[in-house]
Amino acid sequence: MTKQFGTGNNPEENIMVKKRHISLPGGFTASGVKCGIKAADVEDLAILAADKAVPAAILTTQNQLVGAPITWCRSVLPRGHGRCRAIVVNSGNSNVCTGKTGLRNAKAMASRVAELIGAKDQHILVGSTGVIGHRLPMGKIRQGIDKAIASLGTSADDAVLRGIMTTDTHEKSAVAKAHIGRRSFTVAGIAKGSGMIAPNLATMISLITTDLAVTPAALYKALRAATAVSFNAITIDSDTSTSDMVAAFASGAVGNKPITAKSPGWTAFAAALEQVCRSLARQVVADGEGATKLVEVAIRGARNDAEAEIAARAVADSPLFKCAVNGADPNWGRIAMALGKSAARIAPEKLNIKIGGVTIFARGTGRNFDATKVAKHLSGQDIRVDCDLHLGRGQFTALTCDLSRQYVTINADYHT
Repeated sequence: MTKQFGTGNNPEENIMVKKRHISLPGGFTASGVKCGIKAADVEDLAILAADKAVPAAILTTQNQLVGAPITWCRSVLPRGHGRCRAIVVNSGNSNVCTGKTGLRNAKAMASRVAELIGAKDQHILVGSTGVIGHRLPMGKIRQGIDKAIASLGTSADDAVLRGIMTTDTHEKSAVAKAHIGRRSFTVAGIAKGSGMIAPNLATMISLITTDLAVTPAALYKALRAATAVSFNAITIDSDTSTSDMVAAFASGAVGNKPITAKSPGWTAFAAALEQVCRSLARQVVADGEGATKLVEVAIRGARNDAEAEIAARAVADSPLFKCAVNGADPNWGRIAMALGKSAARIAPEKLNIKIGGVTIFARGTGRNFDATKVAKHLSGQDIRVDCDLHLGRGQFTALTCDLSRQYVTINADYHT
């Protein structure tokens, strides 16, 4: 079954979510298997492999406490880009705070994959997600890797998605198709993420493939730009994970001359990549732990874009604001409070706040407004908050979700 967002007439809407996704671009195979890391009988290990070492780029968490897989990946791609052959990801155990044993285990995962596909250890990326502080069950991991390599193909993409999920309630994927001249190309992506989401360079785990030929440096540049307006624009609970990464691979199966940042086709590729990242980021927020509503917080009129981002994040991260949204309470005071506590310059006498297009605060004071109309908007699943600071041209839009009782329930029981 295919779910399509938009008509495809608008390039910003040319996004599809479908059964086959991450292996759709030529030159890639993938698999997801059950190896017993999780107590439940579900997939918990996945591998994505290219037919050869291909241009790759990666962004990793800026949390100072990182998992062993992040350390390994940074050694493989110290500048954030280079060439890689595959990535192996396990869920249920993040391999964080596990000392030298954790580092040895991350390397062992890469080595096992490399051995089985005939690649170099330094061409294999590793990802882990799940509980912090537990050592990996390497016996199960090795068996899982062997099983996954044996089943690599183009018909197990949903199993791949399930293999990287933790508290997610559904799979997240997106595909965009575009053209450069007479050549058509595809960008595909998958992601896991539902909690511990407040990005800083990257968030959750996301894997992206394209059949276009792109130089490593250009792939990295495009990924950074796309992440800035997608994965870096979302927050669920203000917590940046120890294991976050976004990795992209370009097989070149289309047969074009490798794209650089100065190539005529650069704009088309960067736009397609951004579309996929935006779709995945939106799906992550919509699947936030306990979330019932998707919330856009749009800031404009800040002194600059950096201050607009600071202001947007302050509102999007506010537990009081998120609780008000959950209860459909048009409490503009919580929005104004969050803006005021931020490091962005705020002039109350110039500030304007709208919910669902209805002005509720202007020029330093609350306004008379149709409370029923605003409450009806807040009772929906897609909420919009607009704040105009009237201080400059800076703008930024953050995506978040409401804070529900279910969020507390999920995280109170997560470890046990």
